This record gives sequence, C-alpha cells and structure tokens, in this order.
Amino acid sequence: MKNITEQQKKFVSEYIKTLDGELSAKNAGYKSKDLKNVANRLLAEKDIINEIKSQLHKQISSLRVHKGYVIQKLLQIAEFSLEEEDILDKDGSFTGKKKLRDTSAGLKALESLCKYLGFSNSNAKEEDEYKQAKIITISNLDDEKI
Repeated sequence: MKNITEQQKKFVSEYIKTLDGELSAKNAGYKSKDLKNVANRLLAEKDIINEIKSQLHKQISSLRVHKGYVIQKLLQIAEFSLEEEDILDKDGSFTGKKKLRDTSAGLKALESLCKYLGFSNSNAKEEDEYKQAKIITISNLDDEKI
C-alpha cells in the first residue's frame, strides 16, 4: 500500500467530519474547477478508503462506549417515551384521558435496540404467515367471523 499525501490525509479528515466530498476537497486545499470530480476520484482510491476506515476505527475505539451502556440508554428512552401521561385541557385540568408520551421516539428506540441486538426477520415461515394474514374491518365483520 502506498503512502497517502498530507493533502489526501487532510481530505480524509475533512470527509469524516462532513461526509461531503466536494467540500472536503475544497477544505483540504485542492484547487480545481471540478472539485466533485476530484472528490469522486479520491474516494475511488483504495488507499483513501483504507485511511477513512482506519481513522473511523480509531475514533470509535477512543469513545470506549460499552454495548451495555447503549442498550441501557435505548431501553430508558423506549420506556420513558412509551409511558402514559395524563391529557390536560387548555386550562390545565385533568381530562381523565391518557396518552403515550412520544410513540415515535419509543418505537425508534425499540427499532434501534432490535437492530443492535441482532433481531431480524430470519424466520421466513413467520414472515410468510404475516403476509398471509387477513384484515377484517367493521364493514366485513359478521357473526360467523367472531
């Protein structure tokens, strides 16, 4: 593997910060009218890709975030977001109704947790059964189906 130049190292550092090849080329000091082409050419080089991977690995290793910590925080977010809270009227009085705090945040946390833990749709039989499920609505509901 050849050594990359200082300018290429600067490009890699800028690219990791911005994920914008054209801006990274500009910030790294490349002088061209077509910086997008320069960035595409650089990102096609194996040595540049290897340097990006190496720098990212160093950054991730330096964080020292344990899997248990991530799992714990995702669980806390999901639990908090999916707890019920009272609904207040415009005067601040309780209405007697409840709602979930933030279902979208809770579901996103659960989805991230499932991905992190490696849950997947590997069981094709379950997936086929789900696809074959019939939806019964009020309009097509009769006593025989109950």
